[in-house]
Amino acid sequence: MTTAHRPVVVGLGTVEPDLVTGVLGDGIDFVAEPTEADLAVAVGAIVRADALVDAAFLDRTPHMRVLARTGVGTDLVDLDAATARGIAVVVTPGSGTRAVAEGVLAHTLALVKRVAPLTALVRGGRWAERDSGGPIGDLDGATIGIIGYGRIGRRVGELAAAFGMRVLAHDPFAPPPTEVACDGLDQLVAESDVLTLHVPLTPENHHMVDAGFLSRTKPGAVLINCGRGGLLDLDAALAALESGQLSGVGLDVFESEPPAHHPIFDHPSVTLTPHLMGLTRKATAATFADAARGVVDVVNGRRPSAVANPDWDAVSTSPRSS
Repeated sequence: MTTAHRPVVVGLGTVEPDLVTGVLGDGIDFVAEPTEADLAVAVGAIVRADALVDAAFLDRTPHMRVLARTGVGTDLVDLDAATARGIAVVVTPGSGTRAVAEGVLAHTLALVKRVAPLTALVRGGRWAERDSGGPIGDLDGATIGIIGYGRIGRRVGELAAAFGMRVLAHDPFAPPPTEVACDGLDQLVAESDVLTLHVPLTPENHHMVDAGFLSRTKPGAVLINCGRGGLLDLDAALAALESGQLSGVGLDVFESEPPAHHPIFDHPSVTLTPHLMGLTRKATAATFADAARGVVDVVNGRRPSAVANPDWDAVSTSPRSS
């Protein structure tokens, strides 16, 4: 129940009240399942990754001042429309960094160690066939190529190094440290036994991993995408699996979510998770708390720690922010 004199913050997508109310405090009413009446008075929203916030939605929220995304992706949030209306779009970098990096290694280990097919073999009573799929791979001594060396990419590199892997990194926005840098993307692709994607999705890099990219990979490489689904052309990835150019593909993200069924989903050397690697129990609590802090900051006239709007000044001086 809301109180007339207190600001209202709503949840978009499934937002458990226990994860945010402690941070929002007694001075803010939180509504997990908002009605149109709640949206009409809401000053803030905590936005799950699968919630669409477009211009039409924003027109129904005339008092909205802040949208706090649980994560860093804003694919489903119309940043231009929010900025034009003076709405801050808060993101929560760092809260899921370790969880996503662990997810990358989980997919990598499952594929390199052939966990799923070997499980099926034992479950099916086919012990005599245990050598039929070829040797089990090693991370020790293998090379991992990290495309995008921000928070998550760096954490992946730390974990991979602990397994004895050689780490190569390429970042189109900032040069990686000398110890992991390579001469360019072509070198990284050609030398990596495992490739993992951690760049933001832009119009320029949509389907950056296509047939041409995959033709340059080291034969038998493993590809992991826990970044953005639109970076990978699934048709090209399936063709590379079938030709042996790739030996495995691990996917936690998809171009549209939930994804339509794709034939790659049925391939035995593919691992699939439903965009949950960054939402472990610990990471979930942290990202929702960070989102709630961002809401409180904006409601109280403070600059939040991370804003996705391309022009913060346009937001902070807008009529809605006053």
